[in-house]
Amino acid sequence: MNKRLLKVGRIVTMDPLRRVLHRGGLVLEGTRITEVLSADELASASPFAGKVIDAPRLTAIPGFVQTHVHLCQTLFRGLADDLDLLDWLRLRIFPLESAHTPSSLRASALLGIAELVRSGTTTIMDMGTISHQDEIAGAVEEAGVRAFVGKAMMDVNTMVPSFRESTDEAISSTLKLAETWHDTAGGRIRYAVAPRFVLSCTDALVREAYALTQSFPGMLFHTHAAENRREMDAVRERCGMGNIDYLDAAGVLHANTCLAHCIWVGEGEIARLRRSKAKVLHCPSSNLKLGSGIAPVPKFLQHKIVVSLGADGAPCNNRLDMFAEMRLAALVQKPHRGPTALPAETVFEIATLGGALTLGLETEIGSLEVGKKADIVLLDLAGVWNSVAPESVDNVYSSIVYSGTPENVHSVMVDGIWLYRDGVALTIDEHRVRQNAGVELEALLARANL
Repeated sequence: MNKRLLKVGRIVTMDPLRRVLHRGGLVLEGTRITEVLSADELASASPFAGKVIDAPRLTAIPGFVQTHVHLCQTLFRGLADDLDLLDWLRLRIFPLESAHTPSSLRASALLGIAELVRSGTTTIMDMGTISHQDEIAGAVEEAGVRAFVGKAMMDVNTMVPSFRESTDEAISSTLKLAETWHDTAGGRIRYAVAPRFVLSCTDALVREAYALTQSFPGMLFHTHAAENRREMDAVRERCGMGNIDYLDAAGVLHANTCLAHCIWVGEGEIARLRRSKAKVLHCPSSNLKLGSGIAPVPKFLQHKIVVSLGADGAPCNNRLDMFAEMRLAALVQKPHRGPTALPAETVFEIATLGGALTLGLETEIGSLEVGKKADIVLLDLAGVWNSVAPESVDNVYSSIVYSGTPENVHSVMVDGIWLYRDGVALTIDEHRVRQNAGVELEALLARANL
């Protein structure tokens, strides 16, 4: 077995003791971490019988976990700016998504994955579009990231009526995709059933979609909820209740339910989230850019509701950068809840362990511990924008959350395989992907007639 010792300047373990080990080491065998060594343990160990990678300037952290992205939308970056959510969908996103072909969807997915990897994200949960979902899953498989994938399910669309499918088609195609992709690539790819949001789904589709999750171990239910005031008014008009209350009444609010946004929620709905153990997927950049609002994340955490982070889609962000999401997640809370709301260490935990807990992968990823997957990001925190404090007073969480950028990412590993090393992508030809994306977008815009 391929045995390696990764010696680094610092290891941010995120283990139960939240140890930060200076001049420590990680022993990797195959896809797993088999030892986490302090400086003293390294000094007293026998000569290592394997490859030694010596990186004394670098900091090892668990790979970031983004639990809400739309790879199908990466091509649309800059094409849907400065719009309210429902107008954004009606005028731009639905027409653009409906114009996708298999080749344009694959190009969009690869472009998004390239950006995610180079900014330190190793695991995602993606919501696709109605058609050609195999292309997104195939891009994930090729690029080597860890992912939950799932086509968007829509059997109602009053905004763009042609962009939907029947309830039976949505269910049957989702079932086929789940049978094809769930727990493949050595467990690296899994499936998340993804009814888009309440306004795009009949009651029957919501219930039947959730029922599918009970037939596949570890499958998740992934949807948008309580994102926008106009959306919430429409949900109340149709359902006679709020978004979270509706999902609970439909019987789909459970521990494997993952809800993006959750901005406009009342106390009763927060109590329902707590009781059901449903998860909240927080997307601060998207929420600010669309003018949707600010999710009450500190309140969720007080109620022991698991929260994770996601960049959402490139047209409503316009970046897929976890550093930006961490910084914003912390800062947007402070004017209303005080400067101690969401400190840097808490935000870093949300970006790593919070994501792992959301996806049900807490025994596999989210921290650097013995037995966990070797999903590791190496950061060079020697940028002029990073702290120059001595080790004795250094706050690594501050340096990452408040000062960090994708420029700090040196190398990225998933399942013990380097996807990005010393600033070079190894599984994606970034130049070719970008060139192809431009060609595909030009053709897509002609099809969309926008």
